[in-house]
Amino acid sequence: MPRYRLTVEYDGEPYRGFQAQASLPSVQGSLERAITAFCGERAVIHAAGRTDTGVHATGQVVHFDLERDWPAPTVMNALNAHLAEEPISVLDASEAPPNFHARFSATGRAYLYRILNRRAPPALDRGRVWHVKKDLDAEAMHAAAQQLVGRHDFTTFRDMACQARSPVKTLDEAAVWREGEEVRLRFASRSFLHRQVRSMAGTLAEVGVGRWSAADLKAALEAGDRQACGPVAPAAGLCLIAVQY
Repeated sequence: MPRYRLTVEYDGEPYRGFQAQASLPSVQGSLERAITAFCGERAVIHAAGRTDTGVHATGQVVHFDLERDWPAPTVMNALNAHLAEEPISVLDASEAPPNFHARFSATGRAYLYRILNRRAPPALDRGRVWHVKKDLDAEAMHAAAQQLVGRHDFTTFRDMACQARSPVKTLDEAAVWREGEEVRLRFASRSFLHRQVRSMAGTLAEVGVGRWSAADLKAALEAGDRQACGPVAPAAGLCLIAVQY
């Protein structure tokens, strides 16, 4: 039974997250229907990250098994043909060893959060950025973000519905920089808590507009209390950009 690994790009706006749901549109549901349409088999997709409603991906990784052995390029081309009417694209396909697992074999994940920082709202990037009108100090945000790097109890930045066994995670990277009218935030870790990135991004924006200091951010982290978190940034600006194995 061959196992296939795909790199997938998608616009998360039309979907209720990655994970399949009985009566709601999902990225997983669309991929599984495309597989059935291609080869007649009912495969179950496993993903590196179960992105939330409205969250995008340019580097999501998934795997699934089929009974018949198909060339990987055939799988990629066939799935893209059946996904032509949806904002989902298979960027790469390859055969994987039987012990490969898109989620559990991953050694790192990276997310990018985009903030459009100008007075005028987005037109072309609507649904793909968080629009913040007030001027953001990207340098202050970056300096404060370094308080988050390392191994910490991230309870403050953990959604109440998170099902992770422990709130302790190691954040390998937290970088903030400006590119023209955009402020971009990149976070990298082996794994993240539910809505951790959006919670950190929203809190760092408070630093950017001057309402919080780096010391305030550090105190919030050390509080280990969800109530100490700043506003949670909207899903639109978040994108899963890479998974390492």
